[in-house]
Amino acid sequence: MTADPLTTDVSTRICRHMNDDHAEAVLAYARHYGGVSAPTNARMVSVTPEDMELEVDGESVRIRFDHNLTDSDDAHRTLVSMLRAMPKENG
Repeated sequence: MTADPLTTDVSTRICRHMNDDHAEAVLAYARHYGGVSAPTNARMVSVTPEDMELEVDGESVRIRFDHNLTDSDDAHRTLVSMLRAMPKENG
């Protein structure tokens, strides 16, 4: 199965999945990569080859990727890698 190019429809699919199934990860992106110290509500709005846009507590936050994403598989690998690169929170 080949990966899908990062079209608007693919971005919408990725965002829906992240918001529905990985809301804690979206909050973690906002905190770690977006520099929001204590986000209470975050949702992924779009994914482009260059960045992801989050809406965090009513404000737009853009987080650039470390490279231009090539397709949906690259987006998946990159989002997972970004999450794994974050320090574990003591809780």
